[in-house]
Amino acid sequence: WGRQDSNLRPPGYEPGALTWLSYGPSNGAYPIHHFKIFAMLWKIIFTCELNNYPMFWDRDTSSARNALPRYFAILEGMEKPNFHALRRVSVDFDEHMSIEELWRLHAESMQALREGKLEEESPGNLLELKAVIARKILKRCVLCEYRCGIDREKSIGYCRVKESRIATAFLHMGEEPELVPSYTVFFSGCNFRCVFCQNWDISQFRVGRHIDPKHLAEKIEEAYFAGAKNVNFVGGEPTPNLPYILDTLIHLYVPIPIVWNSNMYMSEEAMSLLDGVVDIYLADFKWGSDQNARRYSRALNYWSTITRNFLLAKQHYRAEFLIRHLVIPQHLEDTDRILHWIAENIGREVRINVMFQYRPEYNAYRYPELSRALNYREMQMAKEIVRKYGFRNALIG
Repeated sequence: WGRQDSNLRPPGYEPGALTWLSYGPSNGAYPIHHFKIFAMLWKIIFTCELNNYPMFWDRDTSSARNALPRYFAILEGMEKPNFHALRRVSVDFDEHMSIEELWRLHAESMQALREGKLEEESPGNLLELKAVIARKILKRCVLCEYRCGIDREKSIGYCRVKESRIATAFLHMGEEPELVPSYTVFFSGCNFRCVFCQNWDISQFRVGRHIDPKHLAEKIEEAYFAGAKNVNFVGGEPTPNLPYILDTLIHLYVPIPIVWNSNMYMSEEAMSLLDGVVDIYLADFKWGSDQNARRYSRALNYWSTITRNFLLAKQHYRAEFLIRHLVIPQHLEDTDRILHWIAENIGREVRINVMFQYRPEYNAYRYPELSRALNYREMQMAKEIVRKYGFRNALIG
């Protein structure tokens, strides 16, 4: 799907064409793909010595199997993805019920799921109930922690999303080794305003195309039969698109794991709806302080929100984690606090990816402290932090 024109375009931005950016005080402009090549070369040069942990491009998945046993059981046909079980929890409901009554039925049905009270697949099930609740939430949207309250059936929310738009979708080979090939669905729009966003052209603008959820389900099925290990909902950010994603899953019948690739800034209501849907939380843990989250991502109450959601997700039905942390120049104290919290609260067996791919994009050049890539010393410091907290299934580099 091609990117459509947007009314919110920066100077020189041409959707569907090669994007040219000007970085720093100079007037020289370089194609964006040049910076991606530079970042790749930087990573190869400066991570070659960090060989005590598997590298990002290492295809050995032994440590991933230790951390993600259920995911691999799905891939090997021994278990079914979570959303398949939702179809086997029968619920007698009417979409015209009040949202309070629907939430009551949801709580009862989730308890039945956890107790293993599964029946044959039938209409009127827990997956459909979740989709109905999500659609009702759109009328006064509180899907993310901004809780903007906008009627997104009529207007654009803070996330810049009204109807869900897909910027692109394809078999992605650049994710963690246990995920690839991953059928990755990139939604436009995001509830963050990260100044260094590498996908700013889709996260900060209304681009892409809305397609029928049934058609997306068909595309996912095609990808599954073409070898996709999972369907990976990302963006931008998937959270504003949760109702659309649930509607898509209603039409999806292949046993493909669901990967929720998110900044984890969901509301408690959204977290409840995700319970029993997600197989892997591919969770981005960005900031170790509210001050940095506010300054660089315009995210309020970041630490309390993100840590709450990690703890909620830890209790979700048969869900597993792959946690990403992008190391930011001159912000190693954030890395230390984040990894310490993960070790103490999620565990040292969790799969983490401590990434060195930071590069200054979008508006990063306006912040001198963010206007360069990591240096070798910072990479070594990040490596030592991972070792200090004893992570056993870490990717680093």
